[in-house]
Amino acid sequence: MSEHPSYGKVLVTFARNSLIRDMTFRTNFLLECVSSVSWTLMNVGFYLIIFSHAPYIGPESGWGKYEFFVFLGTTWLINSLVQAFCMPNADEFSELIRTGNLDFALLKPIDTQFLVSFQRVEWSALVNVVTAVVLLSVSLWHLTTRSVQPLVLDGIVLLLYPLYVVMGAAILYSLTIALAATSIWLGRNQSLYDFWFYITNFARYPMEIYRRGWGLPLWGFFTFVIPVLVVVNVPARLLAQPLHPRAWWEWPLAGFALLATVLSLLGSRWVFNRALLSYRSASS
Repeated sequence: MSEHPSYGKVLVTFARNSLIRDMTFRTNFLLECVSSVSWTLMNVGFYLIIFSHAPYIGPESGWGKYEFFVFLGTTWLINSLVQAFCMPNADEFSELIRTGNLDFALLKPIDTQFLVSFQRVEWSALVNVVTAVVLLSVSLWHLTTRSVQPLVLDGIVLLLYPLYVVMGAAILYSLTIALAATSIWLGRNQSLYDFWFYITNFARYPMEIYRRGWGLPLWGFFTFVIPVLVVVNVPARLLAQPLHPRAWWEWPLAGFALLATVLSLLGSRWVFNRALLSYRSASS
């Protein structure tokens, strides 16, 4: 029998146990789902108001109403995956340290980072995957049926889109677990969600709006240093195709997104392991 655990089976077990726990308190689960859907609908309403006054997000950016809704749906899709699988565990990492339960995690015959990253799944967060798919479907239908600049989705785009969605989620996971690991140095990192909101807030809009004036330093920093701008922009551009023909920098940016994903995962792994070296057991 193999000495190494099957990480896929472990993840499925974590997901099943989390679902059983959520179904124990079904009313709370339903309220969380309703709350998530209500928040997304309010966002759609807000942007519908904006597009009733302006044709584009940014002058001549190419991000019109339905192109931007493709962008928004992609944002929800990626954020839902991260919030369902990563954020609850990252937020509880400081509690593992405070209560001494991190000692037990370190003793388990499985990778510690994997264990603390995915032991809980927030199923209610996945409801936004459904709303994201609905918004993407409606937006793409409008883009493919309008008479001006019809959108044609080829097989390569349809294959690359889910790949870049997963890569975007991996970049945000790397940022999340690295922030959570700082709890070992800081004692109790209770501002994780604040950092998450502040940093990922820059990823919620097309990068074109940052590439002028005072936004240019932000564009450079959040593209090449903390690469959150590539998280949504690359997969969303694949579907929405806001510029015809594509700008010369779009495919190099897609290549950089792949590099950024690898470097982010390696960087977060390094931060996590360095933090564990500083950990002092609760029994010591």
